[in-house]
Amino acid sequence: MPTILRLFGFRVVVYPNDHRPAHVHVIGAKCEAVFELTCPMGPVSLRENYGCSRRDITRIKVALGSNISRLCAGWEAIHGKTK
Repeated sequence: MPTILRLFGFRVVVYPNDHRPAHVHVIGAKCEAVFELTCPMGPVSLRENYGCSRRDITRIKVALGSNISRLCAGWEAIHGKTK
């Protein structure tokens, strides 16, 4: 699973055998969340949360939004164009 970005001790990854729509898994030591990207311009939206605090989710969402171009490029490098 390629790590696309690192944020606040979390790894942002795209699984090569994953499905559409474009999304990333944000994995920490004790939690994981999945965010849809809505490429190419966002917005980023939380789809699933497994144990991450509200504070972490908010910080991660803002940071993902600031890096949407990089994240979409990472998704497309693995899965091809989103549309």
